[in-house]
Amino acid sequence: MARLSFQKVGEYLRPHTKPLVLGILALFIVNGLSVAIREVIRSVVALLEKMVDGGTADVANPIGALLGSAAGVVLLACVMWVIRMASRLWIFGVGRSIEYELRQKIFNHLLTLSPSYFSQQSVGEIISIVTSDVENIRRLLGFALLSLVNTIFAYGLTVPAMIAIDLRLTVLALAPYPFMMLLVRAFGDKMREEQQAVQEKLSDVSSLLQEDLNSMALIKTYAQEENERRAFRQKNLELLNANLQMARTRNILFPALGGIVGVSLLLIVWQGGLLIIEGKFNLSGLITLILYVEYLTFPTALLGFTLTVMQRGQVSIDRVEGLLRVPPAIVDPPQAVPVNLATVKGKVEVRHLSFTYAGAKTPALVDVSFTVEAGETLAIIGAIGSGKSTLANLIPRLLPVEPGTIFIDDIDITKMRVQDLRSIVTYVPQESFLFSLPILDNIRYGKPDASLAQVEYYAEQAHIHSEILNFHQKYETLVGERGITLSGGQRQRTALARALLMDAPILLLDDALSSVDNQTAAQILANLPRQKTVILITHKLSAAMNCDRILILDRGRVHAIGTHQELMYSSALYQKLWQQYQLEQAVS
Repeated sequence: MARLSFQKVGEYLRPHTKPLVLGILALFIVNGLSVAIREVIRSVVALLEKMVDGGTADVANPIGALLGSAAGVVLLACVMWVIRMASRLWIFGVGRSIEYELRQKIFNHLLTLSPSYFSQQSVGEIISIVTSDVENIRRLLGFALLSLVNTIFAYGLTVPAMIAIDLRLTVLALAPYPFMMLLVRAFGDKMREEQQAVQEKLSDVSSLLQEDLNSMALIKTYAQEENERRAFRQKNLELLNANLQMARTRNILFPALGGIVGVSLLLIVWQGGLLIIEGKFNLSGLITLILYVEYLTFPTALLGFTLTVMQRGQVSIDRVEGLLRVPPAIVDPPQAVPVNLATVKGKVEVRHLSFTYAGAKTPALVDVSFTVEAGETLAIIGAIGSGKSTLANLIPRLLPVEPGTIFIDDIDITKMRVQDLRSIVTYVPQESFLFSLPILDNIRYGKPDASLAQVEYYAEQAHIHSEILNFHQKYETLVGERGITLSGGQRQRTALARALLMDAPILLLDDALSSVDNQTAAQILANLPRQKTVILITHKLSAAMNCDRILILDRGRVHAIGTHQELMYSSALYQKLWQQYQLEQAVS
């Protein structure tokens, strides 16, 4: 898995080669300038030694030389600062660009997945991947990359300069560093596992928060605030413990790394001081070596934090790529049949359709066959769990469909482009989802360029226009999240107006009028354009009886099909359903 992660790092970086190379080159120059600054300081200290010993005869103006060297250090430091800033802009810019590209790629991929995927996955988990994990990858390809490259150049340019001063002292100064590498390696797997645990606990908290925010009214209705508070406290405590465990590991590792660096400085000062006393070394060399070791301290101490970022980024790459590897269940065929949307009549034919949900033992639909002629209205009724909604999701291919089972105008829908199919079939599901937008924008969601006049016309068709005019801001009234500010019936009629505006030849209503009173529902159905093919899934038998035909589903099979009058004489099940419906109406 680690190898896969680093392969992906290469794939992410490849499109950004130019700024990456410029950033790396800038870091090389920065570290070269750092060595140059310390060599200038070495010459200054050597000059000071001569001045102390009275041996400056070969220097015409010692004070001028000192000031010139100081000006040189300032100039080099300013140039180094500018180039360092450029390196950060280039490399951090690469990280930010990849962050943008990854988020866009994930979102585009999510749009290709079927609704059934989202019903089986935690929304909080997906949000955590899109936000937290992508940000971790950005840090890996920004901060961690810069830190790692800077450390390589720091060692690559500084160590040779130290060796040129004194090989033995350099070896002594660097002797503790292999222990640092061993320590980092020993803690590596542990920190990766702890980081993965933190990510998982964070996803759990996000998921619970998402669910509670979406069901706040239910929580208050059943007075479950304390239970939800206790559940969130438990998830939050688990996240705290995971973070504390990771912090404990880091608090052991990082001070240990700093201690090793301190031992290195102590060794060089001790041995260098002895050599100076013996006259075998000079003060300028010792001070320069200390400066070099001090320069290596920061990238070395930063190595532990860089390791954390790398481990975190590796976990996040695995999570992001795991999501991106989820294959779309519904894709366009390799050679799609061209469909002229303007000439589609709207005939729907279902042939021996069966469907079983993944992991289920009992099929939802078994050998279902029927035909809806163009312009006909077909009602589909049946008990809960009889397969009505499954059938509704199969017709627009929101669920995987076997070839040769559903046809529109005698064309197999699996041979059409998915976009063409969903331009032919407008589907209004049971749950009428509305966005946190004005009612106007909710109705014209499928046709953003629709005029106000068109919106009002179809709102009248859906019997919602007059109620919208009673709102304070009329069509500019902002709908709360998921349409919370509207009643159930208003949400359903707004969703119906949105579907009618699409003016598709086939209208599929999955209990989309369940919250609308019988009289209004009957008026809406009577006002639907007669040239449309309408498939109405409903529990309202008063609406079903006015359709051209009624299809009864029973435990996933077609029980009977016919008009209201025909079924009253031929189907005992329909008679029973009709009697139950009349009794419910009498009681209500």
